[in-house]
Amino acid sequence: MTIAPAPAALAGIRVLDLSRVLAGPWSTQALADLGADVVKVEVPGRGDDTRAWGPPFLTGPDGEDEIGTSAYYLAANRNKRSIAVDFSHPDGQALLRALAAQADIVVENFKVGGLARYGLDWPSLRAVKPSLVYCSITGFGQTGPYAQRGGYDFVAQGMGGFMAVTGEEGGQPLRAGVAMADLTTGLYATISILAALRHAERTGEGQQIDISLLDTQIACLANQAMNWLVGGVNPGRMGNRHPTVVPYTLFRVADGQIIIAIGNDGQFRAFCAEMGVPALGHDPRFVTAAQRLRNRDAIEAQVQRLVADQPGLPLIDRLVAAGVPCGPVNSIAEVFADPFVAARQTVHQFQRSDGTRIPSVAYPGKLSATPATMRTPPPRVGEDAGAVLADWLGRSDGDDLRRAGVIG
Repeated sequence: MTIAPAPAALAGIRVLDLSRVLAGPWSTQALADLGADVVKVEVPGRGDDTRAWGPPFLTGPDGEDEIGTSAYYLAANRNKRSIAVDFSHPDGQALLRALAAQADIVVENFKVGGLARYGLDWPSLRAVKPSLVYCSITGFGQTGPYAQRGGYDFVAQGMGGFMAVTGEEGGQPLRAGVAMADLTTGLYATISILAALRHAERTGEGQQIDISLLDTQIACLANQAMNWLVGGVNPGRMGNRHPTVVPYTLFRVADGQIIIAIGNDGQFRAFCAEMGVPALGHDPRFVTAAQRLRNRDAIEAQVQRLVADQPGLPLIDRLVAAGVPCGPVNSIAEVFADPFVAARQTVHQFQRSDGTRIPSVAYPGKLSATPATMRTPPPRVGEDAGAVLADWLGRSDGDDLRRAGVIG
């Protein structure tokens, strides 16, 4: 007897995605991976801004770049359906309000008040569907002194203190190599949406979620924020060093560099024993985490001396076997060559009907009963309009709407 798989966790949930670029699409992609029916609303003709953010672009079946399908766009839009709607057209606005009335969740990242003129703001759509969960992602929130500013990840990383603690000591401030303010805001948005959805299911009451890049970036300062709030410590840039855990940085080895990240006294003693200097683990200067912090330069110099002539990968194997956290510093190419990626099924390959293959980095959570699914590749602009109109609204007038310029 074959047992049917359990429905996806968010099966039956409809999401109208009015967002673009990264924070919003990152959130709605997570919802889509977990089974929600996400309809991505795009600008006719050009679609999401990130479609043009290349090269690299997807290579089509003819071997040519598929302009409008950048790698950046592909990173955040799988498992969605696309409909291209002209917001400026009254019938386009009416169509989106009709779709919103059938949705459980709306996600948007327009400037504060930007959707009011289309009748697509929170007060307007709440009147249409009181149980609606409406998530507004902005740079600086719906209220406060910067509410009217446009928001960008780079600006949020700088204003939110992240760049003050990122980079080499004495060097220039640096942003992260990926858009961490956007990505973490997308994740916090998803968490908030799921909480609001639970409330709506329980009470029938919807709500607006007001989440901003700067709020999220400040929240993600984590221990560095508390160092200031609790101890009055204004942290600065320390390169790869940790502000309170030592030794916890990069060390040069015979053929490059490795990470050694010793988090407690037991791990430190295990490191010393494995390196043939057990007495070092009991040296009064280094025996506790607090003492190692006070004597950071001295213990880091000792560790560097011990590992300098060791080949990196064999040393990592030895230290891992001894229970000491460590690892290599991989290039992106090395990441995807690591056996971890194959074992954990980290990369999924979609294939379109024309034979085009589209790789994607899978949802990272492994749910035992309702796993995330990789159903469809990121869509082309507006390619699902007919199906969305039929499924959500029972309409079959897509051709008429296209001729009228309402949809693309």
